[in-house]
Amino acid sequence: MQDHKELSGKVVIVTGSSRNMGRLFGLSLAQKGADIVVHYHNKQALAEAQQTASLIKEQGVNALLFEGDLSKTAIVKQLFEETIREFGRVDIVINNAGKVIKKKITEITEEDYDSSFSVNAKAAFFVMKEAASVLESNGRIINIGTTILGATIPNYAVYAGSKGPLEHFTRALAKEIGDRGITVNTVAPGPIDDSFYHGQETPESAARASMASVAGRLGHPQDIVPVIEFLASQQSQWITAQTIFVNGGYLAR
Repeated sequence: MQDHKELSGKVVIVTGSSRNMGRLFGLSLAQKGADIVVHYHNKQALAEAQQTASLIKEQGVNALLFEGDLSKTAIVKQLFEETIREFGRVDIVINNAGKVIKKKITEITEEDYDSSFSVNAKAAFFVMKEAASVLESNGRIINIGTTILGATIPNYAVYAGSKGPLEHFTRALAKEIGDRGITVNTVAPGPIDDSFYHGQETPESAARASMASVAGRLGHPQDIVPVIEFLASQQSQWITAQTIFVNGGYLAR
């Protein structure tokens, strides 16, 4: 029988983990015994990040709060340095921080474009780069992408476009550090019933997206957690360089 504390002694960084899916990812791996680094972007997210850390500590593990804009490479380096200073190691990185803008291409400003790519592509890349340098052998890098990488959906060009590079980063890095037993994968959720998704949608558009799944509903953050738990485990060793769509049949690729 699988040990429910199989991650005891492991250290996990979850970027963008003050709420929504990131919070659940951190909490689920804490329940498996890992210490968790809770990253949040700025002081506006501090209260939620503190709540996340409190929930994690209730599992009998440690939580470290880290605030910073990960589009700044010096902040990414600091994230890993502080983690190693606190815990002595990094075993798993969940690259979850993201930014979504829903606009027609003709309405996208240069600022929209730059801010989207700075979070979804640049920050993710440099988190992966730093992780590749310090991760323990048999570690895990799990990038959070989006199902619309495989869809034809209007108004999400800059979001999907800025998430698209994750697939290429994932495949390349999996080859580059695979000899250390480290796996690198991207998980691509479909529409999720949380504030990240609903901030861009109307009730009508959310209802249309709901009907595209086989169950006639949006995904829940809890629907993604089992995939993260598996990829974080040693049982997933033979899965690397993949993009895994988790969307309840919303679309297949």
